[in-house]
Amino acid sequence: MRRLGSLVALAVPAALIVAVGIGSTFVSRANEIYFLDALVSVAIVVAIYVFVGNSGVLSFGQVSFVAVGAFAAGVMTIPLESKTGVLPELFPVLRDHTIGNAASLLLAAAVGGVLAFIVGLPLMRLSGLAAGIATFAVLEITHNLLREWTRIGPGATTLSLVPETTGAIQATIGALIAVGVAFAYQRSRLGRLLRATREDAAAARGVGVSVHRQRLWAFTVSGALAGFAGGLLVHELGSITTEQVYLELTFLTLAMLVVGGASSLWGAVLGALAVSGLNSFLIKAEDGVAALDLPSGSRLILLGAIMALVLIRRPSGLTGGREFSLPGLR
Repeated sequence: MRRLGSLVALAVPAALIVAVGIGSTFVSRANEIYFLDALVSVAIVVAIYVFVGNSGVLSFGQVSFVAVGAFAAGVMTIPLESKTGVLPELFPVLRDHTIGNAASLLLAAAVGGVLAFIVGLPLMRLSGLAAGIATFAVLEITHNLLREWTRIGPGATTLSLVPETTGAIQATIGALIAVGVAFAYQRSRLGRLLRATREDAAAARGVGVSVHRQRLWAFTVSGALAGFAGGLLVHELGSITTEQVYLELTFLTLAMLVVGGASSLWGAVLGALAVSGLNSFLIKAEDGVAALDLPSGSRLILLGAIMALVLIRRPSGLTGGREFSLPGLR
């Protein structure tokens, strides 16, 4: 019975992702981008969930791993004949080599995971407000390095000419991989130990659990998944700037996690898809092509209001912080 319940908890989010992926093939190219955005958002939000949902520690820094993954995958897949012309200041190892799509996604995951491990070594000793401020500092530092250091990227200009390989199939498979890794982690011994520290850190320490070590494991896995999602993102857009992987994306993905339910994988998937759909509608409304005609900038105000309303009326999110289960299997 328990195995069946676990299978259902994984199968339903996966089926929802596949349905969105299939749906993207039946719409116009103008609307397909919204479906792909939703699938990539699932990968990003699930990456954030791995750490925030299991540890209970709020982090504003996970999008920094999305950023480094996106720029690593983007820079290394630009054709050589174009790279030497548009990015002449790159380090030679970056300027004189190029890799394929699949390899770039693995590289993005590796870069995100390594960076998360390095910054997590000191930061995972923090909790509460101190952890939130410290991870926000990581986001700021990463943003400024990517924006100013032209030896590793285009700096403040746009990283363009990236192959657009994230279509419906790659976006769907990428989201499924993120969900599969997150599910395997939360069901593992490491995931259970981390959730024990979330519920009562003092009691966990009393039975020999290293809070720092468990948080560092989750932070590293989260960073790797975030870097992988960044690779999907840059290959979906074909070009990217540092502003696209900064404050707005941080706010939007955290809103998705909170609205869905921060302490469950089902909540991360449902929140990502629901808020992505709403965000796409509001973007059209700001452009005057939907049923509403909203002034520019109102999209984030409305999303913020919805996030605040959910926190007030239902702090545990739409899913109540629980995984999907059939009534007879609870």
